Amino acid sequence: MAERRNEQQPRIVVIGGGTGLSVMLRGLKEKPLDITAIVTVADDGGSSGILRSELQMPPPGDIRSVLIALADVEPLLSDMLKYRFNSGAGLAGHSLGNLMLAAMTDISGDFVTGVRMLSKVLAVRGRVLPAAGEAIVLKAETVDGTIITGESSIPKSGKAIKRVFIEPPDVEPLEEAVEAIKQADAILIGPGSLYTSIIPNLLVPKLAQSIVESSAVKMFVCNVMTQPGETDNYSVGDHLAAVHAHVGHHLFDYVIVNDGEIPEQVQQKYAEMGAKAVHLDLEEVKQRGYEVIADRLVLFRTYLRHDAVRLSHHIYQLVENWMERKR
Repeated sequence: MAERRNEQQPRIVVIGGGTGLSVMLRGLKEKPLDITAIVTVADDGGSSGILRSELQMPPPGDIRSVLIALADVEPLLSDMLKYRFNSGAGLAGHSLGNLMLAAMTDISGDFVTGVRMLSKVLAVRGRVLPAAGEAIVLKAETVDGTIITGESSIPKSGKAIKRVFIEPPDVEPLEEAVEAIKQADAILIGPGSLYTSIIPNLLVPKLAQSIVESSAVKMFVCNVMTQPGETDNYSVGDHLAAVHAHVGHHLFDYVIVNDGEIPEQVQQKYAEMGAKAVHLDLEEVKQRGYEVIADRLVLFRTYLRHDAVRLSHHIYQLVENWMERKR
């Protein structure tokens, strides 16, 4: 097995997908935590979509990003795995990491085993598990009743989302993922695209039920910016309401949010793309029974990202405090 386990460290299960999850994990892996990342397999766009269709395998993109984030390798190797070919018949658009996951799947005969094998090669700190051993088809129903098929198509519809659902609806989760949730001291969901990276994991029936039944401390990391076509004009409370509507339970003990100022020129840049800062409706969220941890949690380089160091500090403090109460 690839994963390094430390029985003395608190066990945290992190659930999601996309860039936000990878950024956070880069900070979290530096903490004394036993990490299991459970990652969505609903992606059907770009390189992942092509490999999914042509090789009949789960989409590797989000898994690859999380593996790189948790890997203990030289920066050059990390850059190489992220490298995307720009030309070449059949190669253009593919990242080397995706192709390596496809190769490992072919060699081992199984996607989950392929992920384990690549985890070992990359000296991953923790475990990376797909939410299910098969690809999931994500669909959305918009407020006017239109049904949209495919994760990559949902944000492009231009219509407000009423709900998302998966096919097959009774997909079996990975047994190891369910077991990791049962053994967890902490469960962390987000950040990431609400309807296409976060909620799809929670629609896997036994995964959601395991989270509901868990006695772990449960945390939600809210996105900093709205996402065009998914969460236009959403507040923090709207994100939480969407999760509740899909799962049917009050999942979280804590909500971690950014309350730091975003420079005007940065807001303008995002406004041109149809995005704006997620409004913190603090009193509304508190009235619904959530504890709120608010701090300046953003960094801006080319894009706004969570400050992985500050965010990881808050997460670790919450886990430590929870463990103290249990002792």
